[in-house]
Amino acid sequence: MDTILIKDILSLSADGRSVVIRGWVRTKRDSKNLVFIELNDGSCMNGIQLAFDRGIGLPDGTLAALDRALTGASVEAKGRLVASPAAGQAVELSADTFTIIGDAPAETYPLQKKRHSFEFLREVGHLRARTNTFGAVARVRSRLAFSIHEFFQKQGFQYFHAPLITASDCEGAGAMFQVTTLELDALVKSGKAVDYAKDFFGKKAFLTVSGQLEAETYATALSRVYTFGPTFRAENSNTTRHLAEFWMIEPEVAFADIFDNMRLAEDFLKHLFNCALTDCREDLEFFDSRIQPGIIDTLSQVVQAKFTHMTYTDAVAELERHTSEFEFKPYWGCDLQSEHEKFLTEKVAKGPVIVTDYPKEIKAFYMKHNDDGKTVRAMDVLVPRLGEIIGGSEREERLDVLEKRLVELKLNPADYWWYLDLRRFGTVPHSGFGLGFERLILYVTGMANIRDVIPYPRAVGQADF
Repeated sequence: MDTILIKDILSLSADGRSVVIRGWVRTKRDSKNLVFIELNDGSCMNGIQLAFDRGIGLPDGTLAALDRALTGASVEAKGRLVASPAAGQAVELSADTFTIIGDAPAETYPLQKKRHSFEFLREVGHLRARTNTFGAVARVRSRLAFSIHEFFQKQGFQYFHAPLITASDCEGAGAMFQVTTLELDALVKSGKAVDYAKDFFGKKAFLTVSGQLEAETYATALSRVYTFGPTFRAENSNTTRHLAEFWMIEPEVAFADIFDNMRLAEDFLKHLFNCALTDCREDLEFFDSRIQPGIIDTLSQVVQAKFTHMTYTDAVAELERHTSEFEFKPYWGCDLQSEHEKFLTEKVAKGPVIVTDYPKEIKAFYMKHNDDGKTVRAMDVLVPRLGEIIGGSEREERLDVLEKRLVELKLNPADYWWYLDLRRFGTVPHSGFGLGFERLILYVTGMANIRDVIPYPRAVGQADF
């Protein structure tokens, strides 16, 4: 008999069929001759109840195994599916054979049956997926990762693998992890200047902060591409919203302007939220009841809403009418804070908002300049409760304007020679955006700390696992 996942067993009828179940013990309860074990294998939120009757002459091996069946132990059970008198599930396993695969001694296993803080669970990151909360996060993350590919593949996009090692700084902010094979300790002792000609790549190299620039090269050949992979930021930010390593989704579309970009972003978010509501319903109900009340209603409202569009100038004017409500005073030229973004979505538009045409001084060099000389064709998608969830723009396809912008920002055009070639040879209008995958999972699950929606968070001073 093959193992059947618990999520599939719970949908079967209580017809007495024989099954084999493997998983981890959540709880055990003794009642006279009866023993009840809740078993979970991570395939769904709910476990299945195993029922044993010592009074019917169970094998000695099974009786001994039942004594060792403590929380966290991995086990195998064989028996028949019967109707369950327990509330919440239609079937249970009337078990007759029970084997311990791996013990979990109560005195050393850290996840005993009690409520653990998320701070503690980060310290046992190799085990925390066994809890209800982190098992649910993992399942939602898995389903939405697949849904991303479903969306773009149906839209005619090609999946593009951007390099993780690069010599280019996409954002121009300089917060990058350096990659080197040079013996740093020996260099320090020698007191000599670093000779990067002797390094592996013959020049300074870094972990990428974005796959966008490389994605643009393929969009101008394949028309529609998207990246989905890890990116890295060496920002010394120890907050609930920042990670040093995170995953980014970045579509890039040739022959697309800012309006095409906004439509794509809206359709994309609605697809993902609808997928979560439909395919992750059990887990979302857990998050709604235990983590963030109202999360299901919030996601449903975004799916049904028509996104409001407003320019940055109009948004700031609206914010300035309510200055007293903010910790950070809004003014034209400021980078909108999270409190400003939440106000726009929750108080002004009462739904998702796309803000466009930001001041060029607060946006990246590659964004297309508007005719006013002050703003660029940038867009940020804001959603209630979170604020910004997507950032993007129409890219600057004019060679002379882009070269001038690089010089203004004290970036060396020679370092971007290959990127500028896209504007020399068959240039086209093109647009794209970036969505941080962890920020998406944070929003969908209602979790409060971004370190709790990625399996092994990397942050300042944290690379333990």
